[in-house]
Amino acid sequence: MFDELTKYKNNNHFFFKPTDKLREVCNAPTDKSGVYLIYALKNGKIELVYIGRSGEIKQDGTLFVRKAGIGGIKDRLVNGKQFGQPRRNSWKTVMEFEKIEALDIYWYVTHDEKYIDCPKVIENKILHKHLEIYGKIPRWNNEI
Repeated sequence: MFDELTKYKNNNHFFFKPTDKLREVCNAPTDKSGVYLIYALKNGKIELVYIGRSGEIKQDGTLFVRKAGIGGIKDRLVNGKQFGQPRRNSWKTVMEFEKIEALDIYWYVTHDEKYIDCPKVIENKILHKHLEIYGKIPRWNNEI
């Protein structure tokens, strides 16, 4: 659905259930920046609920990679705040409330030796495409 992501060869995904420890199941890199898509799995259905990013291009044109905490995309996923708390806590609460069985989190590194794409630009392109297709942005993006 998002052709913009096909060029990013450094990518993967992982599942997160309410009984898991996010830090343990998250396989995102600690030294890279990029974008991530979060799908909710509920009653045999899949819904894209959030599109996010980690990192940005600095004023001097270099890439900023999150160094705090664990670092990189992984730190943004595990320690980044959503719903007023770090995701490692808030996702469990929201999943239980919404009766979501699991989250399937896909991440994409938006830089390598060939290109340095700004995660914010890619995030905005994907959000815009989602808006064009569905007439709205993913519902967890509305929370912010």
